[in-house]
Amino acid sequence: MGELAGNESVNLSSWLEVVDQNSSLELQSELPRLWVDPWDVMLCISGTVIACENALVVAIIFYTPTLRTPMFLLIGSLATADLLAGLGLILNFFFHYLIHSETINLITVGFLVGSFSASVNSLLAITIDRYLSLSNALTYYSERTVAYIHSMLAVAWGVSLCLGLLPILGWNCLKDPSSCSIVKPLTRSNLTLLSIAFFLIFLTMLHFYIQICRIVCRHAHQIALQQHFFATSYYVTTKKSVSTLAIIVGTFGTSWLPFAIYCLVGDHSDPSVYTYATLLPATYNSMINPIIYAFKNQQIQKATWVLFCGCFQSNSSFHSRSPSDV
Repeated sequence: MGELAGNESVNLSSWLEVVDQNSSLELQSELPRLWVDPWDVMLCISGTVIACENALVVAIIFYTPTLRTPMFLLIGSLATADLLAGLGLILNFFFHYLIHSETINLITVGFLVGSFSASVNSLLAITIDRYLSLSNALTYYSERTVAYIHSMLAVAWGVSLCLGLLPILGWNCLKDPSSCSIVKPLTRSNLTLLSIAFFLIFLTMLHFYIQICRIVCRHAHQIALQQHFFATSYYVTTKKSVSTLAIIVGTFGTSWLPFAIYCLVGDHSDPSVYTYATLLPATYNSMINPIIYAFKNQQIQKATWVLFCGCFQSNSSFHSRSPSDV
């Protein structure tokens, strides 16, 4: 009996040690969880807020016939991607603690990769659309623009789907733990690819927003000269445009850059707290997106009252604005 008790004590000690090293993205299907990691709880809460916010945006756009312009199609794409990302965070939490299956957890991680990739790609599509609305203002509301937007979204979601399927189709480290990255079961090469793609998208967005800022400043300068209010008008317009673009780019970069950088320099043997500390702020970008791109828009604000409060007539006509006003 003493020997049996000693063996059980050793087994329990080993069990607790393995659980202590476990994280929500690391697949350990054979051992039950004895406690809930606070980081996992925060990710789940973040996912819940993200899902609720973006579900509201999707519902507003879906049930409002006047919001059918390319601009709102792009906002709907972004909200849908962030909604899926929020649901993925929630499912990852419950599957991690309730269902101990490597297959299900692998699908969940792939779902998260695809969802967040679609979110970032939708942000890039919105940036390009804003640039086109300013540089080609006379031809923006043409059928060619609508076709271009549809093609851009098809490519964005197609690439995101492929990236999400890669871990499921075999590009994972389940059979070779030494090749794991900081986000298991993704391999280091897989995560490096995602990080490089993010940096390219971020630089592309930064380039387009700089061009947008130049166009806005040039237009403001021309208008100010015509109205003979150069000093005040030009300064106010320029300050507003620069501030808006700084918020957009700054929010996106602050949220994702720490995690993208750590994906390149981190190692799977590093403490999981570093992964959580950089991943959690990245999820906040999907929480802030509805505020920046949807709820600040006057048409969506009116549509919200129509949908929930009936403060306006449901057949009220909203005049479409330029994407640069969103």
